[in-house]
Amino acid sequence: QLQLVESGGGSVQAGGSLRLSCAASGYTYSMGWFRQAPGKEREGVAATDSVGTSVYADSVKGRFTISKDNAENTLYLQMNNLKPEDTAMYYCAASFTGTWYAMLVADFHYWGQGTQVTVSS
Repeated sequence: QLQLVESGGGSVQAGGSLRLSCAASGYTYSMGWFRQAPGKEREGVAATDSVGTSVYADSVKGRFTISKDNAENTLYLQMNNLKPEDTAMYYCAASFTGTWYAMLVADFHYWGQGTQVTVSS
């Protein structure tokens, strides 16, 4: 039974940075970060596979970096130059499908509890 435990959310001013962490209790094929703002659908932010390749949503390219520490079984999301529109609940998720790079919610079957990121002007 795979468990994902997230940490690192918080409140920052626009232009600030946060690093989210996700500790996985077992094997993961691919992992990603999703976010959901009130009244909006959950959307993919970034995802990476077992060999370290990654994809990003256009809205975060150049600002966010996804990485993984395989030895510690931990996923990270470094978020720089945060904007108010980045405000959302951020979720760590794991996928065991070959189409992980599409960042479809339906392809990620294990989810963390979510961590809130709030960016103020």
